[in-house]
This record gives sequence, C-alpha cells and structure tokens, in this order.
Amino acid sequence: MDVYEDIRKGERGAWVSISAYLLLSAFKLVSGFYFASSALLADGFNNLTDIVASVAVLIGLRISQKPPDSDHAYGHFRAETIAALVASFIMATVGIQVIVDAVRALAAGEHSRPDVRSAGIALVCALAMGGVYWFNRRLAKQINNHALMAAAKDNLSDALVSVGAAVGIIGAQFGLPWLDVVAAIAVGMLICRTAWGIFRESTHNLTDGFDEKELGDLRSTIARTKGVEGIKDLKARVHGNHVLVDVVIEVDPQLTVIESHGISDRVEERMRKVQNVMHVHVHVEPKEL
Repeated sequence: MDVYEDIRKGERGAWVSISAYLLLSAFKLVSGFYFASSALLADGFNNLTDIVASVAVLIGLRISQKPPDSDHAYGHFRAETIAALVASFIMATVGIQVIVDAVRALAAGEHSRPDVRSAGIALVCALAMGGVYWFNRRLAKQINNHALMAAAKDNLSDALVSVGAAVGIIGAQFGLPWLDVVAAIAVGMLICRTAWGIFRESTHNLTDGFDEKELGDLRSTIARTKGVEGIKDLKARVHGNHVLVDVVIEVDPQLTVIESHGISDRVEERMRKVQNVMHVHVHVEPKEL
C-alpha cells in the first residue's frame, strides 16, 4: 500500500480527535457552569488544551506527506515522530497541572458539592473518549503510525481524567471530598507516565536508536540470502514509521562484479519484503580467506 495513503488515513484519526475534543469540551464547560461542578469545568478546560496536541499531530502528518527534496533525500517522515514528541510534552503539562490543582484545592480546603448529574455527564464523556481512543489505536496499529498512537494514548488519558472527575463528584455527595484529590493525583500520575513512554520512544527514534531484537531479525534474513558469505556490519534506524537499513556483506572474492551485484539486489529485495523497510543500502566486500 502507498505509504502516503497510510498517512492520509492517519489524518482521519487526528480529525476525529479534534472534533471529539471540540464537542466534549463545549459540553463539559456548559454543563460544569450549569451544575456548579469545578471538576467538570477543569475536565473541559483540559480538553481544550488537548486540541493543541491533536493539531500538532495533524500538522506532523501533513508535513510527513511532503515528497523528498534536495534537503530531505529520505522524505519528511520524521515529522510524525516530532509530532508525537510535542504531544508528549503537552500530555506531561496536563498531567502535572491535574496533580498541582488537586493538591492546591486540598490545601485551600475547597470542598464543593456539585449536582450529582454532572458525574453522569463525566462518565458519558469518558465513554465517548474511550471510543475515540479505540478507533485511533486500531488505526495507528493498522498503519503503524507513532504520531497517531501518541494521540490515541492522549485520548485514553482524557477518558481517565473524566472518570476521575466523576469519582470526585460522587465522593462529594457522600461527604468524601478527599476522593476527588486521590482520583486526580492517580490520574495525573498515569498521564505523566504515558507522556514519559511516548517521550522515551520518540527521542529513541530521533537519535537513531533501534530495537536489538528487530536488528537481529534483519541480520538473520540477510544471512539466509543466497550468496551472502558473512555480514561485516549492519545498521538500521527509524524514519517516521519506516526503517532504513545499511549493511556491509561479504561474498566469494572469485565472483564477478555482475554476480556480486546480483547478490546485493537479492538482499535489497528480501529486505523490502520485511514490513516497513523503506530503503536498503548494501555495500559488498570480498570475504577474507
């Protein structure tokens, strides 16, 4: 399938997130004011900041569709990874803010008793955001898109924030305002943990890190190619959701240039059949006797 077609599918997921955040944030803010629920209001403002993260993902997907040029010979696919990195910063900011606000409210002794119907609204919104998470996660796995997967994890975090808001509202009905703080801190820590995971994976890819097991699988595939006598060096790096491979193989020194080139072609062909390997550079050397 055309790689650019996959990215366009990813855009669909980003637009679903943006649309959901616009609708849910408006619904939560209006309901929060009407039912005097500070938890629901905070959740609504949280969704407004998430629109920024989704827009960042959308921009990254748009940039990654630009074809190769004189400055970007491999294309612009890493814009996806940068978008995921930006999303991780926004998620971490939201997570820290949730924790800070909860602790501040506890220290100030702010104990309100909102309308219990606002808890139902929070749970309905959590279910809706859970559906968006399921859609984006499924699509991200289908097209192997890191930026969209980051957006999906952000969707899950927001669903959990809404659940936390509902727990706080219900706790207030029974004279247990501390439940709001406990739920908020737990949710905030979970958001920060998710943000850290996205940040770590994004920076690993941007600094040309590559999974050792996957590298071993690539090595095995190359070693089994007919005519390959040995592998002197093998490197791989992630470019967006694609893989670039550089390998130095050893062949029989008695072979002609044409025969050695044929082995190189076979290695490239086998590598491109491996999922997401976009470009292979093969250097041939004679095997030392």
